[in-house]
Amino acid sequence: MSIVVIPAWAEESGEDEYGVYCRFRISDVWFVMRWIPPGEFTMGSPESDTGRDFDEGPQHRVVISQGFWLGETPVTQQQWRAVVQAAKASELPDSPSSFKDKPQHPVESVNWHQSVQFCQQVQAVLQSAQQFRLPTEAEWEYACRAGTSGAFHDGSPCTEPRGRDPALEHLGWFDENSNGSTQPVRQKKPNTRGLFDMHGNVWEWCRDGQRPYSAELQVDPVCSETSGASRVLRGGSWISYSRRGRAAYRYTYAPGNGWYTTGLRLSAGPGAQSGGAGAERVERAET
Repeated sequence: MSIVVIPAWAEESGEDEYGVYCRFRISDVWFVMRWIPPGEFTMGSPESDTGRDFDEGPQHRVVISQGFWLGETPVTQQQWRAVVQAAKASELPDSPSSFKDKPQHPVESVNWHQSVQFCQQVQAVLQSAQQFRLPTEAEWEYACRAGTSGAFHDGSPCTEPRGRDPALEHLGWFDENSNGSTQPVRQKKPNTRGLFDMHGNVWEWCRDGQRPYSAELQVDPVCSETSGASRVLRGGSWISYSRRGRAAYRYTYAPGNGWYTTGLRLSAGPGAQSGGAGAERVERAET
């Protein structure tokens, strides 16, 4: 039995067709977090994948040993501003995006350092004992796939790596359908965990750098590179070819650099209490 502990910072929680979720508010702006249970998956892509890059292999099994919370969408401009203004002494810009005044669009033009600081400010504003952070690269791909093994989170292959891919058309915003801009979140089909915009719209910063893959089983892998090394971005963006939106695609960028395609997705936890494999039970944390 795996016990899902609803954290003290959650104002509302429940279960729906996608699983367990909770919500909190900062300055009357809602944040929805989805529970990602522990499990095991195959990370990377097979050599037969259309649009594949060499650093996506070899495929290997990865164990995510503890569950965690992950934002239902990328952080939006509205959410970013609410946190920065609530933090008051924040050094972060309250409106960093190139596509201005679009509250339901994902925030972009933020670098890795700013994204980490944003997560820390969410934690401080909520006065949370639980860590808010960026997901690791392995956690991101595990959450994106949600039990599937195809190029995209509905299990579909990529058939048009540099064109208007018919599968990606329904799942995310990329160069062929974005109209040259980010788009509001929650407009495309979510995965089976209830996560929107995992493919396209904005690149999402991960916590770690690019780990060299090997065929051996890995448990909670995190790249151990130094603080100055490049960090991983996942998911593709509104300006990316469709192949870069695949679940296995890996991109890196210097942590001090941001562009009008780089955003983030908030994570919290881990938040599970181990009780063995099987069904989940939901409990609320003491306040």
